[in-house]
Amino acid sequence: MPKRQVFISFDYDRDVLRVAQVRNMGALEGNTLISSNEWEQIKKGGDAAIKNWIDTNMQNRSCLIVLIGEKTHESRWVRYEIQKAWNDGKGIVGIYIHNLKCPRNGICNQGYNLFRDIKMDPQTKKVDFSFATSLYGIPLSNAIKCFNPNWYDAYGDIENHLESLVEEAIHARQ
Repeated sequence: MPKRQVFISFDYDRDVLRVAQVRNMGALEGNTLISSNEWEQIKKGGDAAIKNWIDTNMQNRSCLIVLIGEKTHESRWVRYEIQKAWNDGKGIVGIYIHNLKCPRNGICNQGYNLFRDIKMDPQTKKVDFSFATSLYGIPLSNAIKCFNPNWYDAYGDIENHLESLVEEAIHARQ
């Protein structure tokens, strides 16, 4: 079976080295990790340039993988990527990466499940951030699985489950 085309969402500043480990597993075809220089250039273009980059790079992807580090829930761009993927009907899966060892920082605390706070309109089944953080609505955590790999071999556990997690997320949206 050919590798699935995925978009990988994460907190660039804190987790890029952990994310590189997941990308290097080779199980998926995902968006290429951009360098910090390229990311800075995109950010200079403002919010419109960032949204355009995300929208362009998410095209033709069947699944969004949110790699959840300690502070991923604070990223408004990760939230935007989730909104876009959900509203476009893509599969979405969360994977905790706190136990992957970063060469600079070691391991970190487990991140918060941000899908709990992102809500879809029960009528339209869409995520709209004017609605998504309201008290009403259905939390995406009801529909999106978050995988927490074992602590003693997080890399191996992610590598062994990655393809099936993506397939499960895609089939859940069909």
